[in-house]
Amino acid sequence: MNLDFGAEPLFSWYVVLLFISGAAMLILGVINASGLSKGWRAFNVIAGLGFMGYGIYLGFIFQGGTYIVFFKAFILPVMVIVNFFRSSSRRKATPAPQPMAAPAPYPMAAPQPMGAPAPQPAPAPERTV
Repeated sequence: MNLDFGAEPLFSWYVVLLFISGAAMLILGVINASGLSKGWRAFNVIAGLGFMGYGIYLGFIFQGGTYIVFFKAFILPVMVIVNFFRSSSRRKATPAPQPMAAPAPYPMAAPQPMGAPAPQPAPAPERTV
C-alpha cells in the first residue's frame, strides 16, 4: 500500500479523496432518488468509476514517479451533489399531475320561450332557368 501520511501526506490525502469522490459519484449515479436523467446517471457512474479506479491504482499499484493531480476530482463531485439535491427538491416542489376530467358533451339547443317560433332552416335558393 502506498499510503503513508507521515512521509507523503499530500499524495496520501489525494488518494483518499479520489476514492471518496469516486464513491460519492458512483452512489449518486446508481440510486434513482432524485430523478436525474439516464445520461446524467451514466455520467456519474463512469466518472465515479474513473476516480475510484485512479485512486486504487495510486494507492495499491503505483510504484513511484510522476502522477497527475486532477482538481476536477474535487470540484465535480460537489457540483454533482448540488445538482442531486437541487433536482430532488425541484421534484418535490412540483405538484402531482391532476387526472383529466371527461370532456363535457355538446350543449343541447337552448329552450325557446313559450310562444316563440322555433328556429327554421334557411330556405333553399330559387332556381332560375
